[in-house]
Amino acid sequence: MHLLLHFLLLVSLILFATPFTTSSSSSSKPPYALELGSSLSVDTKDDILISPNRVFSAGFYEVGDNAFCFSIWFTEPLSDGNLTVVWMANRDAPVNGVRSKLSLSKTGNLVLQDADQDKDGQILWQSFGSPTDTILPNQPLTKDAMLVSSRTRTNYSSGFYKFFFDNDNVLRLVYSGPKVTGIYWPNPELRAWDAGRSTYGSERTATIDVFGRFISSDGLFFNASDDGNQPMRRLTIDFDGNVRVYSLDSSRRTWEVTWQVIAQKCTIHGSCGENSTCSNEPSYGRKCACLPYHNMVDHTDWSRGCEPGFDQSIRGNDEDGFLRLPHFDFYGYDSKYLPNTTLDGCKKECKNIKDCKGFQYKFDKKQGIFLCYPKFLLLNGFSSVSFNGSFYLKVPTIARSSNANKDTREPNLNCSGRPTIVQLKRVYDQKKERGSIKYLLVFTYAFGALEMICIIYFFYKTRNSAAKSQGGYLQAATGFERFSYADLRKASRNFGTEIGRGGVAVVYKGVLSENRVAAIKRLKDASSNQGEAEFLAEISTLGKLNHMNLIDIWGYCAEGKHRILVYEYMENGSLADNLRLNKLDWDKRFEVALGTAKGLAYLHEECLEWVLHCDVKPHNILLDQDYFPKVADFGLSKFLDRDGRGNMEFTKARGTRGYMAPEWFFVSRPITSKVDVYSYGVVMLEMITGRSPKGGDQSGGGYEGMATIKWVREKVDGGKSNWIEEIVDSKVNGEYDRVRMGNLIKVALQCAEENKDARPTMSQVVDMLLRGNGR
Repeated sequence: MHLLLHFLLLVSLILFATPFTTSSSSSSKPPYALELGSSLSVDTKDDILISPNRVFSAGFYEVGDNAFCFSIWFTEPLSDGNLTVVWMANRDAPVNGVRSKLSLSKTGNLVLQDADQDKDGQILWQSFGSPTDTILPNQPLTKDAMLVSSRTRTNYSSGFYKFFFDNDNVLRLVYSGPKVTGIYWPNPELRAWDAGRSTYGSERTATIDVFGRFISSDGLFFNASDDGNQPMRRLTIDFDGNVRVYSLDSSRRTWEVTWQVIAQKCTIHGSCGENSTCSNEPSYGRKCACLPYHNMVDHTDWSRGCEPGFDQSIRGNDEDGFLRLPHFDFYGYDSKYLPNTTLDGCKKECKNIKDCKGFQYKFDKKQGIFLCYPKFLLLNGFSSVSFNGSFYLKVPTIARSSNANKDTREPNLNCSGRPTIVQLKRVYDQKKERGSIKYLLVFTYAFGALEMICIIYFFYKTRNSAAKSQGGYLQAATGFERFSYADLRKASRNFGTEIGRGGVAVVYKGVLSENRVAAIKRLKDASSNQGEAEFLAEISTLGKLNHMNLIDIWGYCAEGKHRILVYEYMENGSLADNLRLNKLDWDKRFEVALGTAKGLAYLHEECLEWVLHCDVKPHNILLDQDYFPKVADFGLSKFLDRDGRGNMEFTKARGTRGYMAPEWFFVSRPITSKVDVYSYGVVMLEMITGRSPKGGDQSGGGYEGMATIKWVREKVDGGKSNWIEEIVDSKVNGEYDRVRMGNLIKVALQCAEENKDARPTMSQVVDMLLRGNGR
């Protein structure tokens, strides 16, 4: 009945209650209606529903060879004979072109069956629960829905671009690709109010009316270029990531673009994939090209980008050269920001940074200095003569001096307008063979017992090999490599070298194939109550997270009761160990503060799969060989809604005593990202003062929990001129800048406010630290 209600709501909003002018009475009966006990068949082309005004039709729409989706489209075709689809039910699970049907049972249940293979209790789609790419005039876009682009012009499955209200109440465009996720509109470099948007539109709703006026609760407003009473309009997020308003030219039967959100198409993230650049050519439009010494991964799909045409393992500091690409830029994924740096200094910095792919170098006219941005990932690339700067691509000297292909050869893509259709493999039951089926049933009964014996006998023998045979699929589904328990036990020498221990896991050092050193986190047996499917679902979400300040997860093991995660190994251990041994000078501590803030800001605000850490503490901040910080153990807690609703699954406090926010201890208070902000503030105060919030601090003073915060606040408010010197740990080596230290202390105190609403967001923390550091 739930599906039926959703479907009837869809029909009432889009089919029977459309805002368009009708030539027939509103009470007239549609040409075809789905009644109880009836169905629509994919085999019968005339099995369609038509709205009373005949503007819309609903039925099975062909999306490929032998692939159909239940859809709604404009009844009248365009001049080229194509239909305009405005909604699809099962866009990511097309049904067969033979004997599939949509049935409305006598009990009121709406069932979509694939070639008569009715799957008991399995819901193939839910009307508004399956987002599409279009809204019509007076159809609201709300906080509970989003528009999702198609994969390509001819592939109607869900694509990489999403148009939705974010949790700060602002309407945004997000690229969610195979590897990374990022906001590209409004300009992510601007605050919401600087982009002309308001975060106070709590109702989160937007609509376009028949006059072409778009109004959103966040303050976004625009008029279509043909504003006026034009009922045949639609707002669509296209496969290229641009949102456009189309108006129908009734005389020519073509859709005309009357507004688009982005004029410079190359600023749309993910336009051309990794290691490639986008350019706009007047005679061609948007054009993609691989970087020099790189080759296209898939000559039919630019979103997969390009890969180096040389062996990356030959890279070394003494062998790395740089190829200058004038007027090229890559947005985001900076390893560092280095102002007032010479070109040689920028080259040296990139050579010294692990995984630096190149750097952006440009002159800032406002500041009158050169800026350097080393990059660890080359995405969102574009080239334009109007861009004042150059990109320096790091290429091994041996590759440049060899016969490696520097020029990029353009692939021969299918641009004819005729879609390339891929045959979907389907298996059908043949009714004419029903006599054979009866014989097979008798045969099955006769040999059933023998078959069961064989299954039981070989089950144990084949269990491991079956798991290995599924490894490729599971790796694709989760984004990680699947390890067997035996492999990890061997790699860790029977879990012999312990390098860390926590409340839910023990971490061991191990050596994988190809001599890769790894940290092997073995979750305690209590977590084995979690089913394998749930475990895989959670870590598959982690596979979508990618940030330079988050620990890299390489793989997992889900075998029997064993739940194990495999991470990259961090040579300098945890922040807790380094604080205890007093290994970090003040410069390193500032970098740890900034890097940790960036990692948490990404988890809270930049990735679609929003994650709370829930246990931010020095033990979960790890340092690599260069003391570069990475946040660990993120995502082991439940994934929550950004606004704090829907997180009642937190029936008990989570985290570590001393670092936990006050709201954990009040049932009525919602748990939001501000719990991580509080913990971050406590960690920063621990780095500054040397006092552990758990007691037993280095000074032996026994300060615990909020006592440290209170003590620091009293020093700040005491009015003494030397309050900074009284707060900072005198045993830490190196000099510090008083202004920068004062800023860090005040930021930490603001994060550790008892009232969660008084705490900043992690992105605001990053901004305050950068300003305080003079960046």
